[in-house]
Amino acid sequence: MAKSTKSARAVTPDPVRIPQSKKIVSKPTDYTSEGVEDHDIFLLPGSDYQVMILATVMAAVVRLFRIYQPSSVVFDEVHFGGFASKYIKGKFFMDVHPPLAKLLLTLAGWLAGFDGEFDFKDIGKDYLEPGVPYVAMRMLPAVCGILLAPTMFLTLKAIGCRTTTAFMGACLIIFENGLLTQARLILLDSPLMIMTAFTGLSWISFMNQHEQGPSKAFQPTWWFWLAMTGLGLGATVSVKWVGLFTIAWVGSLTVLQLWILLGDVKTVTPRLFAKHLVARIFCLIVIPLTFYMAMFGIHFLCLVNPGDGDGFMSSEFQATLNSKAMQDVPVDVAFGSRVSIRHHNTQGGYLHSHNLMYPTGSKQQQITLYPHKDENNVWLLENMTQPLDINGEPINGSLAWDTISPPTFIKDGDTIKLYHMTTNRRLHSHDVRPPVTEADWQNEVSAYGYEGFEGDANDYFRVEIIKSMSDGEESKNRVRTIQTKFKLVHVMTGCVLFSHKVKLPEWASEQQEVTCAKGGTLPNSVWYVEQNEHPGLGESAEKVNYRNPGFFGKFWELQKVMWNTNAGLVESHAWDSRPPSWPILKRGINFWGKDNRQIYLIGNPIIWWSSSLAIVVYVLFKGLAVLRWQRSCNDYSNPIFKRFDYEVGTMVLGWAFHYFPFYLMQRQLFLHHYFPALYFAVMALCHIYDFITSRIPGIGLRENPLFGRLGATVFVALSVVAFALYSPLAYGNPWTQSACNKVKLFDSWDWDCNTFLTEYSQYSTQSIHANADVHKTSSPLIPSEAAVPPPPAAGEQKPIIEQPPAGISEAPPLVSPPPAGMAQSVVSREEKVEYRDQDGNLLSPEQVKELEGKVSFKTRYETRTRLVDAQGNEINPPPEAAGVAPPHPDVEGVDSSTIGKAEPESQAEPNAQKEVKADESKEESIAKSDTGAAKPASEGNEATAN
Repeated sequence: MAKSTKSARAVTPDPVRIPQSKKIVSKPTDYTSEGVEDHDIFLLPGSDYQVMILATVMAAVVRLFRIYQPSSVVFDEVHFGGFASKYIKGKFFMDVHPPLAKLLLTLAGWLAGFDGEFDFKDIGKDYLEPGVPYVAMRMLPAVCGILLAPTMFLTLKAIGCRTTTAFMGACLIIFENGLLTQARLILLDSPLMIMTAFTGLSWISFMNQHEQGPSKAFQPTWWFWLAMTGLGLGATVSVKWVGLFTIAWVGSLTVLQLWILLGDVKTVTPRLFAKHLVARIFCLIVIPLTFYMAMFGIHFLCLVNPGDGDGFMSSEFQATLNSKAMQDVPVDVAFGSRVSIRHHNTQGGYLHSHNLMYPTGSKQQQITLYPHKDENNVWLLENMTQPLDINGEPINGSLAWDTISPPTFIKDGDTIKLYHMTTNRRLHSHDVRPPVTEADWQNEVSAYGYEGFEGDANDYFRVEIIKSMSDGEESKNRVRTIQTKFKLVHVMTGCVLFSHKVKLPEWASEQQEVTCAKGGTLPNSVWYVEQNEHPGLGESAEKVNYRNPGFFGKFWELQKVMWNTNAGLVESHAWDSRPPSWPILKRGINFWGKDNRQIYLIGNPIIWWSSSLAIVVYVLFKGLAVLRWQRSCNDYSNPIFKRFDYEVGTMVLGWAFHYFPFYLMQRQLFLHHYFPALYFAVMALCHIYDFITSRIPGIGLRENPLFGRLGATVFVALSVVAFALYSPLAYGNPWTQSACNKVKLFDSWDWDCNTFLTEYSQYSTQSIHANADVHKTSSPLIPSEAAVPPPPAAGEQKPIIEQPPAGISEAPPLVSPPPAGMAQSVVSREEKVEYRDQDGNLLSPEQVKELEGKVSFKTRYETRTRLVDAQGNEINPPPEAAGVAPPHPDVEGVDSSTIGKAEPESQAEPNAQKEVKADESKEESIAKSDTGAAKPASEGNEATAN
């Protein structure tokens, strides 16, 4: 008995001897993820919140330091400040980015007293004199940049990192030079970054709740973070369409979650699975879409007046703007109707002519598309034969059809002539190549004839109604205003009246080309009547107008225009770059340069290259893990190995979704497009560091946390040193040429060190002199933009200022400036327009008056403003500082798909003797917005693109 008892005791396991690890190992039987703990960021210890507040204060100091400098327009502030002006004035504009960040910038300016009068037109334009609250407007991106640091801290805590690692991640965000540069200016990238980061925090927090299994599902915290993820997605995509990449990241991880739920047949019933699915559909699709559409609802409520962007939109859309609504017009179109004819496919506008001739080809009168309503868009529709009176005799004259009652309606198949009311010429085509699109299948279209001329057979066009595109049965048989879509087929050659997104040169005011095409695409050959008037149609005649598209119609149309315009930004830019160069920080972007200082967007190389290395480390790890899995190794049975793969992989997946899609884009791209991917790369870097120093057993670092803290401290210190070395380029601070050259590691880092002075003491001297000049002068030496005379009004002649003959100076000699120390007050500004003949000889006012109406005056140089001091001496303004960044194309509403062709140098100028009507000056004042690249008014260049 004793023996058996002893034996029984011997086989009884001693609970004290069981390793602790075996006591806590329990394989989950549901979809709970192994090794996951609750990391609710609302339940962190107080010390963590103190560290987060410290990071926030550090971020505020770094972001707000000298935010008032420079006190002039920088880079894409040209666009986004300009958009704020238009929001305040309610003027419609077109931009390739959604409205949320622009609305927030506008709100910041409006609350600070901005009235919208400053136009942000040019890089370097002064903010101080007009009293623009630019600091308040810059505060909005700066606050977003400040919040990015605590968001990174909380995200790393939510995924399970130690406080040391989370603080390191926050510091890397704080001292990243590129993020700093973007956060100090009126740009969209800083709001985009905080929205992306908030989405990442929300999703990681929801993921943590979900992976704890059924006990957490559908609890308040679970719902909160899922809803916040949807709100973050909506906000991110409402700033820039880069948010679509964030949606793809969350969407792919959501599909993975649902796939795992679908495989849990023990605890997840079909009904429970449906509940999970519906919850995600509502929070991750309905909430983001509703938020996104709500932002456009606010956008439409703010922009109620016509502006320079309404030409991109359809007539139905334009009719919803104040003063753009069209009066009801007669629906029936008859011979003798005065009509405006609009192109259906492009936003080029109306069939138009003016008293300017083609410089080549037939040299007959130009036919173009013009985007604005104008008297030169009016055509009178004639039959190919004149009407007969009661005696059977033809009634002559272009107005002959006014006498016919009732009017004769134009039907499908009728042959017509189009008589241009203001120039008394008819629409005409012939076998002559157009001046720009010189293809064999394209014929020139011109206006030909004179008053009293009956025309010839080349004026005949046959109306062919496109029944599939016309609304209503009657509109399929006869031409009806707005409702009927038709082609105009040239009877003699068989070509079809055609227009496409190609712009004519300056001699046609860069309006859109119209040709007659044989075999042209149908959409570009479709026209319709918009305005219609006929004396024989009384007030009782049936009327028609555009349908109100409503919110959803306007919303969808604007999305399509934004997409097409964004896709059209394909021209090269001085500071663009391609995706392969971004992870290695090959080059940056020149933002601004003045007074021997420069702002150049460049990242912190320590942070940039380390984060790129982290991506490489994970890719190598994943490749090795897949190979070992194929060899039946049991690595994935280890919870730490599995968590490393999933958690770091989540970050790397976010990096990939925000990086690789740019390879598919042919549009202009810039370094700042990499910032969202950089954020995920930094998170991956910190997470890898946290696993190595505190979670992987067997290497000794988990047991000695001091080494992890020391490593984080050293790495942050190196990042701060690199930040300090390159900070003059972010702040626009004084720098010396020698200091600049020492840290310029590559030639592709193409800021110019010669911009800076050789000694810091020279900046102090420069500042003293500048202050002295400010006190001694009663007005600035350099005239503001407002001092430049406006372009001539409609009907005014333009000055012709020709190139002076060789050896003759354009400007009179300047007297020497007064000796140093003498006040140099500007007592008057002399502004006048000089008129010169083709040989450069100055014309007197009497000669100019005599020539008016006989020749066209053409502006060749900008009007010159002379500054005169108290002694009557002309003051020579200092030269403009070099190094100002050229405009960058990615933002403004400019129809980038309209490609203007450069005029050949050999092309002759139009005959100077041709009469120029009042509409010439109007047309030349059109914003040249169809040139393929967005132009601000100087485009700081549309900072890009997404």
